[in-house]
Amino acid sequence: MNRKNFLQHTAKFIAVSAIYMGAAGQLHAQTPVDVQFFYPVAVGGPIAKTIDGFAAGFMKDNPTVKVTPIYAGSYQDSIVKALTAHKSGTPPVTSVLLSTDMFTLIDEDAVVPFDNFVKTAQDKAWLAGFYPAFMQNSQTGGKTWGIPFQRSTVVMYWNKDLFKQAGLDPNKAPANWAELKDAAAKLTQKDASGKVSTWGVQIPSSGFPYWLFQTLSTTNGAILANEAGTAVKFDDPKVVEALQYWVDLGKAGIHPPGVVEWGTTPKDFFEKKAAIIFTTTGNLTNIKANAKFDFGVGMIPGNVRKGSPTGGGNFYIFKKSSPAQQQAAFEFVKWITQPERAAQWSMDTGYVAVSQAAYDTPILKQYGSGFPAALVARDQLPVAVAELSTHDNQRVTKALNDGLQA
Repeated sequence: MNRKNFLQHTAKFIAVSAIYMGAAGQLHAQTPVDVQFFYPVAVGGPIAKTIDGFAAGFMKDNPTVKVTPIYAGSYQDSIVKALTAHKSGTPPVTSVLLSTDMFTLIDEDAVVPFDNFVKTAQDKAWLAGFYPAFMQNSQTGGKTWGIPFQRSTVVMYWNKDLFKQAGLDPNKAPANWAELKDAAAKLTQKDASGKVSTWGVQIPSSGFPYWLFQTLSTTNGAILANEAGTAVKFDDPKVVEALQYWVDLGKAGIHPPGVVEWGTTPKDFFEKKAAIIFTTTGNLTNIKANAKFDFGVGMIPGNVRKGSPTGGGNFYIFKKSSPAQQQAAFEFVKWITQPERAAQWSMDTGYVAVSQAAYDTPILKQYGSGFPAALVARDQLPVAVAELSTHDNQRVTKALNDGLQA
């Protein structure tokens, strides 16, 4: 082959290679970034359908990302699965886990702060838009580790029909501990054999005993842990007094004895086995759909103050995922927490919309004006406190839970 032919052959080879490489590059660019997303609910059900709808909506707007929701069971199941996957080197890219898991995830070096991705003025405005009460369990050490998503407070529900029967004003909720005890005594009903058929008040003590207990310790002016998550105050006399009040409700025969199940408390309310219950605002849509009577929703009765712990889940981004996956997860979290979607999520589930901007949307304004009960949890936020969260959180809360149940 002479020099001229060699140069022509080489030029042709380079041109063909460039076409091939360009096509390969286009193919690579079209390969979606895979974002595995752990969500704490069993497979199926209306919430799973809503999450699937959000994932589909985001992928339609962002065709270069594939979001795969994985329904991981309870919150407790989800944190175990997420940390096990992290330790094996195959964590989810993002996950909704309890806001109180923040210290555990930091200690395991499992997550990255959202501050790494907040770069534009729009990003900064988005991050500043969440309710401060929810950020208490989302930030530490000057960094933001979690983004509020399905957040809640504990609220009080009461059966207005039973209030009328007991001679109580159905539109006036007990405002303090003394009123709660008095109302519960009047609401407690017994059958002909003397067995209680309707309890005056029911506060669950399984599932999340420490959280429901915080409705009493908070309203008695006690905070269970410091902000750094390094010390607890379970032996504070105000904490002891709060527990004594709970125990005394049972001793007075107006609250069920023993451990009260978290999961069956809404059902007990539907079946008129309990006239007043304390549970998450996340049960609001469930109660609205299933209560065959007029009910009220109110703030937790105060003693020395008003208040409730916040609760629920945050989004986290896992450290061992790739930079492209982390960036895609950030965009997904930002997308799903936009005001219109946060408003829709609140209406679909009963969880508190996580920003004032969500409550300013026409859709949630209209819903709130027609169903004022949906605004109670939001209105309680100015007096809300952080949910109990510490380093070594699972062990610390188990110690308190076991003590409360005993």
